[in-house]
Amino acid sequence: MVLKEIDSKQFRDMVRVATHRMGKNAEFVNSLNVFPVPDGDTGTNMNLTIESGAKAVSENPSDSVGDLTESLAKGMLMGARGNSGVITSQLFRGIYKATQGMKTLNAQELANAFTNGVATAYKAVMKPVEGTILTVARIAAQEGANKASETEDVEAVMKAIVEGAKKALKTTPDLLPVLKQVGVVDSGGQGLLFIYEGFLEGLLGENFADQYQPDESEMDEMINAMHHQSSVQSQLATEDIINGYCTEIMVDLTADVPNKKQFELEEFRKHLSELGDSLLAVSDGEVAKVHVHTEHPGDVFQYGSQFGQLGKIKIDNMRIQHETIVESDEDKQESVDFAVIAVASGNGIRKLFESEGVNRIISGGQTMNPSAGDIVEAIKKSGAKKAIILPNNGNIIMAAKQAAEVSDIPVGIVPTKTISQGLTAMLSFDPDSSVDENVEMMTEDLDSVISGEVTQANRDTVIDDIEIHNNDYLGIVDGNIKVDNPDLIKTTVQMIEKMLDEDSEIITIMYGRDSNKSEAEEVVAQLEDSHDDLEFEIHDGGQPVYNFLVSVE
Repeated sequence: MVLKEIDSKQFRDMVRVATHRMGKNAEFVNSLNVFPVPDGDTGTNMNLTIESGAKAVSENPSDSVGDLTESLAKGMLMGARGNSGVITSQLFRGIYKATQGMKTLNAQELANAFTNGVATAYKAVMKPVEGTILTVARIAAQEGANKASETEDVEAVMKAIVEGAKKALKTTPDLLPVLKQVGVVDSGGQGLLFIYEGFLEGLLGENFADQYQPDESEMDEMINAMHHQSSVQSQLATEDIINGYCTEIMVDLTADVPNKKQFELEEFRKHLSELGDSLLAVSDGEVAKVHVHTEHPGDVFQYGSQFGQLGKIKIDNMRIQHETIVESDEDKQESVDFAVIAVASGNGIRKLFESEGVNRIISGGQTMNPSAGDIVEAIKKSGAKKAIILPNNGNIIMAAKQAAEVSDIPVGIVPTKTISQGLTAMLSFDPDSSVDENVEMMTEDLDSVISGEVTQANRDTVIDDIEIHNNDYLGIVDGNIKVDNPDLIKTTVQMIEKMLDEDSEIITIMYGRDSNKSEAEEVVAQLEDSHDDLEFEIHDGGQPVYNFLVSVE
């Protein structure tokens, strides 16, 4: 039988199943990260983005598909994290614009919606690159449009969209050489395929998202126990929060997964306790549910996935939550005329930004990108009449721009991709100049600093003819891997040597949570032997993931 239209109930099923499918495959999408460093978060970002949209849909009682696409788009816009999440939110913004006022969708209207979504997403990207999520979305929409010209069956159109996405995803390594070099498809495109497959399954009635649900009553004690009272939080300092992400997962222990391990609750709890604190893990033999505070949510996901299929995934940034609680308790935030808001992680780095005049810090960066909604909230809480945002990460710039578009005050974005660039940009900030003038002045200085990062590889691979070994240290200069070495000090010294030129004067080294001052001093000592004309500064950055952040000016 031909299905000629999609009604509100069917659309809700599509969103629900798509959200479930994206969630259970988020870690797989993360694993497709091209760089072999522990900050692959495309799957996490896309999952949190669509979860935000799905929540908005669930709260809208309307029986009009057009109303539901509006809720989905607005929810995704505010929840968008990372470039992949922002692009996905723009796709659904275009879908909403094409379906306004429609109670149901027929085959042609469905195809038109996806086509308009692609047009909107391409406009949102300044320099669209083929071989990415955009390619997958474009070809999928083309296949849907072709099918809609042949049939009135909405199921057939949705199937064509999914098949188009699959076909396009396979081509991404041919369009982006770095994908072929590493041997992966585009992670954002893979995430979008999971969402589209979920739409199709929801439309066909394959609503497996509800195939297992734990008895929530058995979790009541856990939920109550982990409720964080504001009266307690207000006695803490945000920087004292060691494990900043409240992470929850649900594991279907009955599901078959590759290399499945036997589940033993005590051993399960023991391992998770090493990944964080405030742990609670319960199981009825078929489902396990975990709540833990950790600095690395991905490690929790990866461990849990060895015992079964991951279901619900939830991550809350407790540093942002804590700041909200403290401010509401103390009402200490004073309004300013012109605010500078920076994204940063690590107590030392936060203090460096504050010392340079930044009014507000959004906790985040690598491994956990703040959403557009987080940035909008920070703008509102600044009480400012105008603001500048320093994203300090290339994967946050688009979310910052999206937040600026919906802000009630003039907001400028200085496209800083590193902490070093953000600190350098602050040297040119002038509170007496306009937003546009500040963006221009602060952006001009970004080319004057070379940024370096040292972290550990999380897999074997080859990138740009550099053979990389799991657990080796990597020296990354302005986003490009330049050094691989099993020794931390040698890696850092070799990386900095590659950053130097005849104009280099000042080297700033910020050591992270997994390094210390003596290691930084050893780096400086080795460099001073051959570079007595350079000036060195060492700071305790306290940042996660990266042992050292280095700037050369």
